[in-house]
Amino acid sequence: MLERVPVQQKSLSAYAAVVGEATIATLQELATPLQGARVVHINATAYGGGVAEILYTLVPLMRDLGLEVEWQVIEGAPEFFNVTKAMHNGLQGMDIPFTDEMKAIWEQYNRLNASRFEGDYDFVIVHDPQPAGLLKYTEGRGGRYWLWRCHIDTSHPNPAFWEFLAPFLGAYDAGIFTLSSYVGPGVTFRHLAIIPPSIDPLSPKNEPLPTDVVEKVVKRFDIDPDRPLLVQVSRFDPWKDPLGVIDCYRLVKEAIPEVQLALVGAMASDDPEGWFYYDRTLRHAGEDEDIHVLHNFHGVGPREVNAFQRAADVVIQKSTREGFGLVVSEAMWKGKPVVGGRAGGIPLQIRDGETGFLVDNVDQCAERVLYLLQHPDVAARMGAAARERVRERFLITRHLADYLRLLQELQHANT
Repeated sequence: MLERVPVQQKSLSAYAAVVGEATIATLQELATPLQGARVVHINATAYGGGVAEILYTLVPLMRDLGLEVEWQVIEGAPEFFNVTKAMHNGLQGMDIPFTDEMKAIWEQYNRLNASRFEGDYDFVIVHDPQPAGLLKYTEGRGGRYWLWRCHIDTSHPNPAFWEFLAPFLGAYDAGIFTLSSYVGPGVTFRHLAIIPPSIDPLSPKNEPLPTDVVEKVVKRFDIDPDRPLLVQVSRFDPWKDPLGVIDCYRLVKEAIPEVQLALVGAMASDDPEGWFYYDRTLRHAGEDEDIHVLHNFHGVGPREVNAFQRAADVVIQKSTREGFGLVVSEAMWKGKPVVGGRAGGIPLQIRDGETGFLVDNVDQCAERVLYLLQHPDVAARMGAAARERVRERFLITRHLADYLRLLQELQHANT
């Protein structure tokens, strides 16, 4: 059987103080026809990355509404995750080879995980390319409705990767994407849902933190809370462009010598490329003691990420490709203006010039960061607007409502 992920119990009523009682009532109404529905979410890893973060909240809240929900993760050796990391990059358009051996490894582990899939569910929700072959290799066993949730931007994929994956997707009852433009060419779903990701405002990463706690945390990592701080939180990945962030910081430092930079990341079990790019980032940082390159093995967990985002004067997310970028909404929720790459789901979150800035290169990034540092009143105004935008559009309660509506739609289509 696949490994089941334990999750802590959560109560939807606790979110009323953030989103209001009317929103809670709407969710309860949406869940009424789905009472007792058996749901399983399947993905590649229980830690590291936005998918796992979402599921740690989404699963218990679905349970609290009366659905019977599980979360399972697939099994894979390093050779499998090396292939799926290449698939992730290729599906986002990277020009890299996709060999017959790579295809065989992906199919081998999807067959293996399909053979270990047990249970009888009304809805099986498969996340991302890693386990996308489960429907084919189970022949639909164990699920009444199968949904494929794509968290990456497949709008302009490397054809070799997309042409391989597409035949595995056509039989799914529903496809779920962050943006309609992300749906790759030549694939149609009987039900297509556009559901942007979301953050949990009550999670350790996003809950309020007192100022003294924030200062204590950043001081532990040798950061001076009295000097300007730039922060990017992301995996160490070429699409996140940490090298470009360092270049941006160096341009800003020419005008503001006291500025500091923290690149805060996480190493995930399904991202073997992360260590390689972490090493590249360290080499690019050199001996500059004001650049702090940190990750979860340094003791940086959700609470520390929370503190870094709150301590930041400006948050950067200089992605060149991005499925959504939960860290953007996380920072915006904390009232921070974000300077983000004009890529993927970032423009969905940032209103350029209102809740932050969108940039296309290092020079623009440095110019916008410097402007915000030199105009703290503008930064504060943008940060306040950013928080309200997240409250309106990117909290877990909206995400939950979208899922409930989709599950109802699938039920009604077959009654």
